[in-house]
Amino acid sequence: MSDYYEFCPNCDANLTLQRGYDNNLPYWVCLGCGQMLINPDMDNESDIIWRCDKCGALLNIQEGFDEESEVFVCRKCGFENKLDESNLYESEDERIMDSNNPYKGLSDDAILELSQYKDIRVVSDKGNVVLIEDIEKGHIYIKKFLETYDRSIYEYFMNNPIKGMPRIISLYESNNCLIVIEEYILGKTLEEKLEEGCMSMELALDVAKKLCVILNVLHNLNRPIIHRDIKPSNVILCENGDVYLLDVNVAKWYESDKCNDTRYLGTMNFAAPEQVGYGFTSSSEKSDIYALGVLINVLITGAFPKEKRVEGSLWPVIEKCMSLEADKRYTAMELLKTLEEIEHFE
Repeated sequence: MSDYYEFCPNCDANLTLQRGYDNNLPYWVCLGCGQMLINPDMDNESDIIWRCDKCGALLNIQEGFDEESEVFVCRKCGFENKLDESNLYESEDERIMDSNNPYKGLSDDAILELSQYKDIRVVSDKGNVVLIEDIEKGHIYIKKFLETYDRSIYEYFMNNPIKGMPRIISLYESNNCLIVIEEYILGKTLEEKLEEGCMSMELALDVAKKLCVILNVLHNLNRPIIHRDIKPSNVILCENGDVYLLDVNVAKWYESDKCNDTRYLGTMNFAAPEQVGYGFTSSSEKSDIYALGVLINVLITGAFPKEKRVEGSLWPVIEKCMSLEADKRYTAMELLKTLEEIEHFE
């Protein structure tokens, strides 16, 4: 192996160790930071780097490419690219910034509507959830930038509000994401509550029962909706005891004839086996019951069932919620009644 190494000038990644790299290539996209690099030792025919608008592949090095053409079909993905110099970027940084712009592609009307809101602060680690204020009315809302979503799910909730879930105020779809304006719920997430310590069984069961009521509505719609991401950070407990189920970005319409999910989505340790490709069917309403069973255990013990189990008569209930065979789990209403009986017995 050569002792000579080349490094990305942007992130210092070792280019020599990147699969497919060859210093005889005229261009290279660093696998560390995504930066486009031009080989200064190569006599490139053009100072312009042309990339496919769909897959990002370099067009310059593809057979038959001619930048004098008005259109070129990418040999990698088949997308028809229009070679228009009016849309060129001055630098790679400018291109990356534009490609990450969540507002790119929005209509002037949409931009005008969004301008009525003032950002207050970012409220998520990823930076994609922002607390905002309606400048004219003074109302507080939440603005989300979603890359994973089913727009039809959000449209349904906007037109058909569900008690126990934040109201969807408006939706805007850009080239890069779905921008959601929704009701701001004042309270603490269960994740925040757990930072203060485990819950009493009484409080945990009260939260679980209220979630059962919400899930019962979702699961019994004419076209059922499966939430698929029930976890402490997606549930808010208000001071008056109200419970709200948040974030439906990975929710899906239930299709009984599907044997598998098209995409495996969910949160590790809360997602049912069928959500991650290990079940016997596609995710269904019983997938939400699995996650709710895990959640109850976590609220009371502070740990996942595989680490520490709840004690007493509640464990068999959680165990049934988490059955590997979805058909053996409770429905939301069955679980609600069972929890009511346990609470009364306890």
